Amino acid sequence: MSPMLPAAFTTRASLATVLPSSLAALRGEGNALDLPPLEHVVVIVVDGLGAAALRARAGHARTMAPLLGKATTIDAGFPTTTAAALTTLTTGTTPGEHGMVGYRVRDAAGRLTNQLNGWDDRMDPATWQRSRTVFQTAAAEGVTTRAIGLAKYADSGFTAAVLRGAEFLGGRTMADRFAIGAEVAATSGPGLTYLYVAELDQLAHARGWESPEWTTALETLDALVAGFARGLGPGRAALLTADHGVVDVPESGHVLFDTAPELLEGVADIAGEPRLLHLYTREGAAEAVAARWQEAEGERAWVATREQAVAAGWFGQGVAPEVAPRIGDVLVAARKRIAYYDSRDPQRTGRNMVGQHGSLTPEETRVPLLRFGAAA
Repeated sequence: MSPMLPAAFTTRASLATVLPSSLAALRGEGNALDLPPLEHVVVIVVDGLGAAALRARAGHARTMAPLLGKATTIDAGFPTTTAAALTTLTTGTTPGEHGMVGYRVRDAAGRLTNQLNGWDDRMDPATWQRSRTVFQTAAAEGVTTRAIGLAKYADSGFTAAVLRGAEFLGGRTMADRFAIGAEVAATSGPGLTYLYVAELDQLAHARGWESPEWTTALETLDALVAGFARGLGPGRAALLTADHGVVDVPESGHVLFDTAPELLEGVADIAGEPRLLHLYTREGAAEAVAARWQEAEGERAWVATREQAVAAGWFGQGVAPEVAPRIGDVLVAARKRIAYYDSRDPQRTGRNMVGQHGSLTPEETRVPLLRFGAAA
């Protein structure tokens, strides 16, 4: 079996180039984004704002949408899940190097662990996330580094893994966070600031990105971005991007894989998330498991063994030996409007989610990279 697999990184710039380019601009150096010399860069990260959704709701985003074009659309990389993509952004490295290869993965202790909230002494954020962050590098050079997010995340393991090197500032509402960002951007001296917007992703999961509630949040964001951009002084720039896009999956698109028992033959553990399954197989069973899934699901999903996915560059140009065992032996990545579930799960985990992501469709992988202030 040799399936045709899509590429994960197809654009010249990607999430991995945003913060390294920002730091280079603060140094007055050339960079992959061709940013001019800058004194302060604010990187606004809107969780879940895919380029396709922004384009579809252009009338509700009169500041952001007109700036969206081929040159201002980049690949988030793979997998299109927050744990992996935000780490790619903040380290400038890809999942095969930084090690955050999925939403839920099998850790070194053999446990299936959530990489957003499953941190403990057996999955230490200081070592499990293997790359130095751009914030750490910047701070060592005398740049003031800050991360503005929801206050409840200040002391989380994920924050320790992904935002280390930055001073964390908490803001409850979207408006609170932009107000903090405006204050920070006005300070003197070189600065690199990360400003996180959680609300659109939260609403997409609960209601779908096609819902009125999501559109209202987009309007709020657009107005805040407009005001923020107007207030940027000389030498100050903002870059707006996202960690992934979203696909709305109707309940009719729920695929209950346990109802086909042959798909579970040879499978020891199932992790990942509904649009990207990581199947950990029994010894020597990976090829047979992949073949069965390919036969059953190949019309609506990309099925690849770990080796095939690595060769296709899904996790970046290379995968470190320490990282490879974290990746499922077989990956099942949805390409239609479907999501995979186990109907034996008494909690019906995730079955109430409308908006989903994780896979390789353009709706999930393509995100905006918009420039404001001195970078425009």
